[in-house]
Amino acid sequence: MHIGFVIYGSLDTLSGGYLYDRKLVELLQERGHHVTMVSLPWRNYMAHLRDNSNAEFFNRLYDLGVSVLLQDELNHPSLAWLNARLKRARPHLPIISVVHHLRLSEQHSERDLRMYAQVERRYLNSVDAFIYNSQTTAQTVSPLLDTPKPNVIATPGGDRLNVALTSHAVSTRARQPGPLRLLFLASVTPRKQLHIILEALRSVHQDAVSLTIVGPDDINVRYANDCRKLAAGLNCDVSFRGTVAAADVATLLANHHALVLPSNYEGFGIAYLEALGAGLPVIASTNGAAHEVIGEAGYLITPGDAAQLAHYITQLASDRQLLEEKSLLALRRYQQFPTWRESLTTACAFIETFPR
Repeated sequence: MHIGFVIYGSLDTLSGGYLYDRKLVELLQERGHHVTMVSLPWRNYMAHLRDNSNAEFFNRLYDLGVSVLLQDELNHPSLAWLNARLKRARPHLPIISVVHHLRLSEQHSERDLRMYAQVERRYLNSVDAFIYNSQTTAQTVSPLLDTPKPNVIATPGGDRLNVALTSHAVSTRARQPGPLRLLFLASVTPRKQLHIILEALRSVHQDAVSLTIVGPDDINVRYANDCRKLAAGLNCDVSFRGTVAAADVATLLANHHALVLPSNYEGFGIAYLEALGAGLPVIASTNGAAHEVIGEAGYLITPGDAAQLAHYITQLASDRQLLEEKSLLALRRYQQFPTWRESLTTACAFIETFPR
């Protein structure tokens, strides 16, 4: 089967959403399908909206000759009106949207949210079906639909890094003396709330913790520099590592005690699941799907609540028995999730059998 897939930028982009799309494409190709990627350049939201009236872009999609068209929901501003034209021209072409999280779920000004609501709602109603990465994502989309649409939930896997730690190794790590080694694993952007972590560390005994920051720090350079200034004012060890190879991420997970990533919103949070696989309890936020992922193997804070975050960090730093219990819970929680192959096989079957 010939399948088209619309994305912004490159499939090799370092983010959880692009990792999901990449894994899906790889499995579709492994199952014998030909996948044609249609990439649009990253621009601002208003420029993306103009794609709807771009004849060259429309003709590009029309001329693909595909049996199914996948679209990353991230591309919704470029497709919200164009999809209706495409459906009129190709009425038997199924359009399936891969939804990681809605722009409406992020923090924006009220004015921007009103515009996003109009565009995103129109886009969601212009497609035929959905592949969701979590139950939470499905629940955020449902109220925006005029009528229910076929869908499947295929969660990400956590087995990409092959971090193989036994319960004994995790228990030994938790009981080791020294500071609580915290790991931040995400792009250094405001949505990931690194500044809240750094603010929280002001209230934690400085010898009790260290923090390693791993992830792209060139997406929002001003914010990254502000975080470096905050870190410089702390007495504890804070290390900015930038982007590292997957093998190095696996080593870092194995050598830390807890993942701290209290994002404003995560549609799933692949880093949470990968941390659980290394026996790391997770401190996340109450917004989004973090509760689906971590269960009792960590803590949820109100977004932006540095005092609450400092409280949980102090608990784990001062009570190594608690840290050990949470670490073992993390390993058990991880075992409850499917692998990438198991989960995305469900998504592939949904695509393959969708009526045309």
